[in-house]
Amino acid sequence: MHSEFIFENAPFRSCHASTIVETEPGKLLAAWFGGSDEGNRDVQIYWSRHDGSGWSAPEIASQEPGAPCWNPVLFRSKSGTLFLFYKAGENPRGWSGLVRRSTDGGKTWSDSELLPAGLLGPIKNKPIQRADGTILSGTSVESYKTWACWVERSNDDGKTWRRFGPIYVPDQLYGIIQPTLFETRDGRVVMYCRSRNIGFICRSESRDNGETWTPAERTMLPNPGSGIDLAQTREGRLFLVYNHSNRNRYPLNLAVSGDEGQTWKMVHEFETEPGEFSYPAIIQTSDGRLHVTYTWKRRRIKHVVLDPMQFRG
Repeated sequence: MHSEFIFENAPFRSCHASTIVETEPGKLLAAWFGGSDEGNRDVQIYWSRHDGSGWSAPEIASQEPGAPCWNPVLFRSKSGTLFLFYKAGENPRGWSGLVRRSTDGGKTWSDSELLPAGLLGPIKNKPIQRADGTILSGTSVESYKTWACWVERSNDDGKTWRRFGPIYVPDQLYGIIQPTLFETRDGRVVMYCRSRNIGFICRSESRDNGETWTPAERTMLPNPGSGIDLAQTREGRLFLVYNHSNRNRYPLNLAVSGDEGQTWKMVHEFETEPGEFSYPAIIQTSDGRLHVTYTWKRRRIKHVVLDPMQFRG
């Protein structure tokens, strides 16, 4: 339906890892990290607002003097609280989780708050909130020669969290990170994860509200070691944005599933030429449309609007 860059000019050379949220009907907020290059000490969290007619110029949302920032995640809970989660530290093996909150639709925000050691917040993708109010946040840890996914759970609108896991592929401990979550009609919670040296998206599920998880298994969906995200529409279909490749961060594709992930049908290609098109975020807004943001060659963040009803599956 519509495709655009969030910005044409910016006060940074490189950008990556975008996230998007609807702050109120018709209004959007997107964030990403930007600086001279990923991992450099000048990398900060930036954001831009969409008022229904266009995107505002990028502004600094959060920074950590002397250390790079990483992977922002925007989320709006059922109470209306907006969260900006992000990480700061020299590298993923030693970063800490931080959060800012807004209770007025993003007009004003709290100061950054460090999460307790061992809690990182959503590591790349938005949490989900269940009917009983439970917020489940997919997270992961990248340690020396071992990676694993976890789930952080809150029953008090994100004030406190408990962590459950680890979730990993049994024969590949250096294997999976950055889960994205959805619910099935019979109450299970399912995660899809990016992989390392596996070549495929991996899957695990929980039958007890995120406390215990099955061992992760390979799916038939390829993955080149790059982020993915999915959105579950109000009618229950799943839309997954991912790189349909075992090796490259191109092409960038959209797949749809009408049977809770048992089968997938590729329905759209966002980018096909060689280059980095990666780390997507996808949401469904109150008007039913799908909004996707992703890294475009590390120089810009692209925003695409789609009508889910044009895709069968």
